[in-house]
Amino acid sequence: MSDGVTGQNFAGEGFVTNLQEWTVSGLSGALKRTLEDAFGHVRLKGEVSGYRGPHSSGHCYFALKDESAKLEAVIWKGVFSRLKIKPQEGLEVVVTGRITTFPGSSKYQIIIETIEPAGVGALMAILEERRRKLAAEGLFDEARKQLLPFLPTVIGVVTSPTGAVIRDILHRLEDRFPSHVLVWPVRVQGETSAAEVTAAIRGFNALPGAGAIPRPDVIIVARGGGSLEDLWSFNDEAVVRAAADSDIPLVSAVGHETDWTLIDYAADLRCPTPTGAAEKVVPVRRDLALRLADLGRRHGEAMARLGERRRTGLRSLVRALRRPEDLVAAPRQRLDLVAGKLAHGLAINARRHEIALSALSRRLARLSPHLQLEQSRARLARAGQQLDRCFAANSHRYARDFMRVAGRLSPHSLRLRVARGRERLVLAGDRLGHMAPEIVARRGSALERVWKLIESLGHKGVLARGYALVLDEGRQPIRSAGAVSVGMPLTIMLSDGDVDAVAVGGAGGGKVSGEKAAGGQGSGGRGVSRKAGEAVKTAPSNQSSLFDI
Repeated sequence: MSDGVTGQNFAGEGFVTNLQEWTVSGLSGALKRTLEDAFGHVRLKGEVSGYRGPHSSGHCYFALKDESAKLEAVIWKGVFSRLKIKPQEGLEVVVTGRITTFPGSSKYQIIIETIEPAGVGALMAILEERRRKLAAEGLFDEARKQLLPFLPTVIGVVTSPTGAVIRDILHRLEDRFPSHVLVWPVRVQGETSAAEVTAAIRGFNALPGAGAIPRPDVIIVARGGGSLEDLWSFNDEAVVRAAADSDIPLVSAVGHETDWTLIDYAADLRCPTPTGAAEKVVPVRRDLALRLADLGRRHGEAMARLGERRRTGLRSLVRALRRPEDLVAAPRQRLDLVAGKLAHGLAINARRHEIALSALSRRLARLSPHLQLEQSRARLARAGQQLDRCFAANSHRYARDFMRVAGRLSPHSLRLRVARGRERLVLAGDRLGHMAPEIVARRGSALERVWKLIESLGHKGVLARGYALVLDEGRQPIRSAGAVSVGMPLTIMLSDGDVDAVAVGGAGGGKVSGEKAAGGQGSGGRGVSRKAGEAVKTAPSNQSSLFDI
């Protein structure tokens, strides 16, 4: 690149300049190097603005602002995963990072490496929000709390191995009840503190029950007092979840009386100081020895009193018991009496059995098989003789009956009976031929008389003689003039059809007016079928009984 450039002035004349000519990329790179060399790492305080959470790539992009300026900020994915305090919209923070530029948009920005709240107020806001979140998940519920063992064999302690806290705990345990203590060394402050405490709690829980390293019966998480920033590791969400998930009862002893951290809510017991935690975990051995001695003394006295009461009761029972001689005297007398009666009773019993045996012998003689067989043979012989006599008598009687039936069934007898039956059948046919026309004529005359009687008694026969039947709207016969009102629609039934009519008068003096009598339609829309010019005859009221249909 030349040191001078020849050009034209605004009047068209040439001019010479020594300004360096830059490309856009070159100038952007130079500005980037100048800015990074001039500032390097900076510590910046500002309010988070435009934060929308991590990008799909895992990086975070937002801005830091104050009353009059705004600076773009970037947190790379690897750094974001290690941050204890995550950015939140509107949170005032103090960040540490490198100032650089982004040539693609010609703007400068800060690459954040660490982030922390600016002041106690911001920390308290984060702490309260985290407390509400974990409480909503049930991590602080009393139902999750476990009881501490009365006398733990192994005590696990999670704390710094070099501070005064572990010395106070060990000294207090030694004074009260010396126990086997396992110390899991951790940093109680700093960037890695929360991860180390979490690993310690979960590590104690992962120990097998019968391994080379004994599994603790109780865990103490302890730290001395400090500011909110110093104790912030014990507000970490991972630490709180590890404490809540612990299968081993856990005692929290972080800070002093007024220092409350989130692990205190999740622990099974919270103690204000590490010394207090040691006192809660184990009793005083001297007190236990004194209590055991007192209990032993009281037990001995109670057993002595119990023995004395039992002896007194036994003496009372002994006095209430009868002498052995008195108990066996009456049974002994009864035994002597029964022994005297035994010989006589045996003799009588033997005689009774002898008589019974003789009776059984006689019965057995009567029931001898040979005797029974002879008697059966005799009965069988008598039955055979009787059977022979009956067979002979029945054979003779059946022979006579057979001869008599055979005589009746001879061909000559059958032919004679058939001839007689044929003669009777011919005579009966002749009589039936003479009598059948007469019977049919007689029955026809009777049927005709009955039919004429039925026609004379039916309402159609009455109508054929010139009478009419007056019906109301429901097609029911009107039997009285009192049942007719003015304007009442009527139907007059004649022998060859119906006529629709309307009453124009009341009871006793009403008149009937026919509508469209000459073959028209009635008021009900029904056709009237009657001969033209034929007068309508109304039946007298005393004839209404003829039309009961």
